[in-house]
Parts: sequence; structure tokens; C-alpha cells
Amino acid sequence: MRKKIVAGNWKMNKTPKEALALIEELKPLVKDADSDVVFCVPAIDIIPAVEATKGTNIAIGAQNMYFEDNGAFTGEISAPMLKDAGVQYVILGHSERRQYFNETDEAVNKKVKKAFEYDLIPIVCVGETLQQREQGITIDWVRMQVKKAFMDVNKEDAVKVIVAYEPIWAIGTGKTATVEQADEVCNAIRKCLFELYGEEAAYSIRIQYGGSVNGKNAAELFSKPDIDGGLVGGASLKADFASIVNWDK
Repeated sequence: MRKKIVAGNWKMNKTPKEALALIEELKPLVKDADSDVVFCVPAIDIIPAVEATKGTNIAIGAQNMYFEDNGAFTGEISAPMLKDAGVQYVILGHSERRQYFNETDEAVNKKVKKAFEYDLIPIVCVGETLQQREQGITIDWVRMQVKKAFMDVNKEDAVKVIVAYEPIWAIGTGKTATVEQADEVCNAIRKCLFELYGEEAAYSIRIQYGGSVNGKNAAELFSKPDIDGGLVGGASLKADFASIVNWDK
């Protein structure tokens, strides 16, 4: 039985002081969660967030990383830096990284493999635009993203990856894919993983849904057999995030 995982993607929000205030507010509200709980915070918040969550059930994740260990890459952050800081998860290939910073599938694949070198768990984002959905190529597009992200990743590492399906048209728009739409694509992702790694691995890998997840729709989404939790944006920036984490209570 796959354990659900609910991760908050704080994006470019919260100063270190604000981050600590939110963590202190959320700690008692999520301490009895049945799901794994992750806060993916801005780079400047990572170290204080790790310190503030020590001894709790909250893991800290980063929102991005580079695929080299070190070097003349101004403004980037590396896997060994994240590992040393106490990070456990890292979001890779988020649509905002792809759209605004020209991140490619090839770069995402390099980052996935680098994450495993340092025992970081990648949260790999895939998803289609509204135009792609209207063209009827959603499944083909997402399958391609999955295959490219997992290229040359062995089965032992693959089962640790979290795949986050985020329809781009539903991120920060208030629009949510219907439960049927979300379930259909998550099921297609699992079938793709089955083709790549076989049944046991495919049914071990956790697949999240992301895109305007909130306390009202979380239970219905997460109750679907192929949706193993959520990657939550705006709703993770307030105490109401606890209602998503505790979706089954």
C-alpha cells in the first residue's frame, strides 16, 4: 500500500521569519497526519526550516537544484549543498521552471540522476498546457515527459521518485482538473512506468496531483487509486494547508 504524500510548494514566498512563523503554526496541526508531509521552501528558508522541523514529521524540500556539484554557476544551488543543509526532497521540472527559465526535459533528467547521487528524493513535475489538452495530446505529452525524466534511471532509484502531475492550466488559476481528468492522467503515468520498469515498480511509485488543490477537493482527489497525494501551491502558504494534509480525517 503506497503511503500518501502531501507536499507544499511555497514558490517565491515567505521570508525566513515568515517561514518560521508558518512552520510553528502548522507543526501541531499536521503532527498526527497519516500522509508524509513535505514543505518545499525557497532556498533562503531551507536552513531555518530544517532546524525548525527537527524531531517532527515534516520533511523539508527544495524547489530546484542544478545538475553539477559545484562550479561557476552563479545563482544556482547544488545537490551536495542541499544534502548538507538537511534537505530530503527536491522539486524538478516544475512548469514554472520550464516556462520562465527554459528548463528542458534533458536538464530535468540530469537533475534527477544527480539527486540520486546525494540521496535526495526528486518530485518530478509533468503536465500539459490548455492548448495541448484541447488538441487531445495530453496523454502523449505527459508520457513523453515521464520517459525523458526517467531516461537511464535504474529500477532501484526509480521507485523512490515522486511524480507530480500538474496540468499547467490549473496551476494558480483556481481551475482544477476534474477528478476524472486527474485520475485518467495519473493512471496513464502509472501505465507508462509499468512499461518502463514492470508491475512491482510501477505500483510502488507515488504519483501526486497538483493544480489548485485545496481543503475542499483534496479528499475526493486523493481517494482515487492512482492519486497518492498532492503537490500544493497557494493553499500551502496558510494554516488551512493542514486540512489538505489531514484529508482523511
